[in-house]
Amino acid sequence: MFTASHLHAMLVHFPIALLIVGFLFDLAGTFGNRHFFRQAGLALLVLGAIGAVAAFFSGEAAGAGMEGGSLGKAVALHEQAAAITAWGSVGVALLRLSLLALNRYQGWLRSLNLLLFALLIASVARTGYLGGQLVYRHAAGVELNISSLTDTE
Repeated sequence: MFTASHLHAMLVHFPIALLIVGFLFDLAGTFGNRHFFRQAGLALLVLGAIGAVAAFFSGEAAGAGMEGGSLGKAVALHEQAAAITAWGSVGVALLRLSLLALNRYQGWLRSLNLLLFALLIASVARTGYLGGQLVYRHAAGVELNISSLTDTE
């Protein structure tokens, strides 16, 4: 049966990859002075922000009903980190788009945007770590098929 946990597991990896690669492209574009890499970094940032919001909402649905005990605490911590990542990515993307629209993406404002993007990547890493803890430590979303474990052939 297809559940919110399945959807979350399918969606969550895209923003992780898009945001990290987008940041690396931004670094290459900034320090290599390559316009293409800065444009690609922006496109990946925007796509990653959209994906992060989608992953956040699918995670909200997947975590419904897991409020109690140590699992509930771990879910709440991951959810808090995911909210910071999702809305932070939207904020960094909107700042970048605004600076470009105002023709102010240069100097210290470019450096500020790059610093915020780097902090966003740290948030992505923390959120991913906490999500991994949910699965590998608490077995959240893991479905056991007991009958297949007891069948002998």
